[in-house]
Amino acid sequence: MKILLPVDGSTYTKRMLGFVAAHDEMFGTSHDYTALTVVPAVPPHAAGFLDKGLLDSYYQEEAEKVLSPVRQFAVQTGWRLETRYAVGHAGDVVAELAQEGRYDLMVMGTHGHSALGSVVLGSVTTRVIASCKVPLLLVR
Repeated sequence: MKILLPVDGSTYTKRMLGFVAAHDEMFGTSHDYTALTVVPAVPPHAAGFLDKGLLDSYYQEEAEKVLSPVRQFAVQTGWRLETRYAVGHAGDVVAELAQEGRYDLMVMGTHGHSALGSVVLGSVTTRVIASCKVPLLLVR
C-alpha cells in the first residue's frame, strides 16, 4: 500500500507518526510511505527581488527542517520512506499531490478544532477533506 504522510513538524505531526508506528497491525514495514511537507511560498512581490537559486535554497532548507526528523524516525521504525516537499498552500498542494501520486491512504495529524473553529481558521485538514478523494485517516 502507498501511504502519504503530510508533515509540518508540529506536535500534531509527531502524534500522527507515533500513532502509525504504534499500530503495526494496520501499518508496519510492508508499506511504502511518502512524507510530504509544504513550504509556504514567498509572496510574489518579494520573490521578484530574489535570485531564483537563493529562493530555491530557502525552500529546500525550510523543508529539510521538517523532513530530517521524519527520516530519522522512519529509520528507527524500519519504514521504507520517500520524502518530498512542495511550495504553496498546504491544503491545496497536499490534496493535489495525493491524487496525482495515486496513494491508497493518507494519514494526517489534526489540531482537533471544532467545526466552527475550522471554518474560522481555514484549516488545512478541512481543505484536504473538501478537495481530495484519497481515503484519509485523521489522528487527533
